[in-house]
Amino acid sequence: MINPQLKEKRNIIIEKKIALGKASGKIILMGEHAVVYGEPAIALPFSAVETIAEVKAEGEALTVTCDFYDGLVHKMPEILESLKHAIRFSLYRIGAPQDPPIHIEIRSTIPAERGMGSSAAVAVAIARSLFNFYGKDLSDKELWEIVQSSEKIAHGNPSGIDTVTTSGTAPVFFVKDQPIEQLTIDMDAYLVVADTGQTGQTLKAIQSVKELLKQEKNRFNAQLSIKELGELSRLAKEALLNNQRQELGEIMNEAHQLLASLTVSNAALDRLSQVARQAGALGAKLTGGGRGGCLIALAESKKSAETIAISLLENGARQTWCQYLGSVSRRQGNKA
Repeated sequence: MINPQLKEKRNIIIEKKIALGKASGKIILMGEHAVVYGEPAIALPFSAVETIAEVKAEGEALTVTCDFYDGLVHKMPEILESLKHAIRFSLYRIGAPQDPPIHIEIRSTIPAERGMGSSAAVAVAIARSLFNFYGKDLSDKELWEIVQSSEKIAHGNPSGIDTVTTSGTAPVFFVKDQPIEQLTIDMDAYLVVADTGQTGQTLKAIQSVKELLKQEKNRFNAQLSIKELGELSRLAKEALLNNQRQELGEIMNEAHQLLASLTVSNAALDRLSQVARQAGALGAKLTGGGRGGCLIALAESKKSAETIAISLLENGARQTWCQYLGSVSRRQGNKA
């Protein structure tokens, strides 16, 4: 007969053979492109999509499975170098062997190249799962360093917005080279996110804005648009803090027009923003790098959000998601 204490100890060991790590998606609410030039931006975690990393003691070497690869980590293609780095750097910080007999499975509902923080979310989930597997505490500082180093490989010069939002639970107000400010909001409204089905063209859009700023005939208007986008981010912050959903919707509409003037929108985003407003959205705008990717729309109720989402799907959106912006208690109060 097995000693009960020994059996309990064995079960604990078995349980530690599998560990999970999770991360949410992210949405930039305001400030795209203007943030590059020192203006503020607002981003928030988007829990309607997520990435999960699962670590198992399995096999004889370090292996990984994801949507784009299945095999040995040391043989991963160069295009997945940021993922490989997140794994290797996490193991290094843990003090674990660099080629342990474990398998990492990555499952994600965050669409790639849509401005929803997919690469950062993967790195967050990887770090959390490996630290959990080895029973090590993971501080916010250490998580930041692991994810940012991975994001530098993926994007060159990351702002840190994706790292903070995919690993956190609070919206952030961000200005380049300044401390990131977390916001506590309780807005009685829903955010609808629609995927255009087109990959975002962030680098091309950034370069296009740079070119406008270099051209003498366009420089003044481009500079003015960037400053106005910054001011809209400040106004959006106040609207979020004070549950001013009508004002936030108007701010979003104006921001989309300014982004379009900077040539970072496209026909699909312009059309879907109009569709959303006609379906009852308080406001709608592109989110992220632009020229593809996703659109966001503000709805005053869950029913309105569902109507907007259906209309967007009927008019070409690939998929949609909804997220409540207020507290659970406020939402339950509205249902009562």
